[in-house]
Amino acid sequence: MIKLHTLLLGLALLASILFNSTQAAALTLAEKASIQASMQRHVDGKLVDGALLYLDQKSGEVHRLHPVTAHPMIMTMGDHYVLCFDFRNDEGKNVPVDYYMARRNNEYVVFHTAVAERGLLKRLMSDGKIARLR
Repeated sequence: MIKLHTLLLGLALLASILFNSTQAAALTLAEKASIQASMQRHVDGKLVDGALLYLDQKSGEVHRLHPVTAHPMIMTMGDHYVLCFDFRNDEGKNVPVDYYMARRNNEYVVFHTAVAERGLLKRLMSDGKIARLR
């Protein structure tokens, strides 16, 4: 009887873990649209005369990055999300910008912006810390 009880308790715990992890990764179309819209509002709110200003830490120069395309793909990082946006500098070179986002109540906020740091995203993906949202 104890073994059956332990087995059932273990199965219930496993089902709970699987259900909760599935719930965390599964988003409705409305939630996905909300995350994308939050990123777009964030980008729009940071533009100065139509450009994102970026301080190059190595050279100390300020670069103007012009928004081009928001990627439709959403990636997960635990309870957080990563979205990518393509910008172009004044010379016409593409510059990737990755936005790391978190849910705050009924909205999503950017907590980290990685400009031209695609290595960070690739490293976190290869470490299994970031995955594509299914």
